[in-house]
Amino acid sequence: MPDPKLFTAFNFRVEITVPGLFDDDVCEAAFSDCDGLEMTMAVRTFQEGGNNTQQVQLAGPVSYGQVTLKRGMSADFGLWRWFQELMKTDKRGLRGQASIVMLGADGSEQATFALKDCIPLKLKGPALSAREGVIAIEEMQIAYAALELKMPGVPS
Repeated sequence: MPDPKLFTAFNFRVEITVPGLFDDDVCEAAFSDCDGLEMTMAVRTFQEGGNNTQQVQLAGPVSYGQVTLKRGMSADFGLWRWFQELMKTDKRGLRGQASIVMLGADGSEQATFALKDCIPLKLKGPALSAREGVIAIEEMQIAYAALELKMPGVPS
């Protein structure tokens, strides 16, 4: 049996809430894929006067990736509702909060990636084909303003 303390990439769940959208809970699901949990810090480099053998590196602004979620279609169309509400002129500021929760082999929470002020960028329906018996997959890309890693038992 796998060690419950090991991080596994296949066992996770996604929770998205959008305050002001229906009952706030847009999605709580197990997705087949989640990609794009990333932060990049720009480094500013300059040469210190009189010191020709090294450079000074200063931390610059941080940029964030875009999360891509894929899952099997279900009867819950919360992601579609969120996207459709944002298309309305008076709802353009509707931002969501998302959590990607990594689970251990025993189902316990190992780590949580908290995505702040999310907005859906792309929504793609499943490819439909009567010739193939594959599972219908939909895809959504979400931009986020900040990313925070939360670990159980470690204060934020």
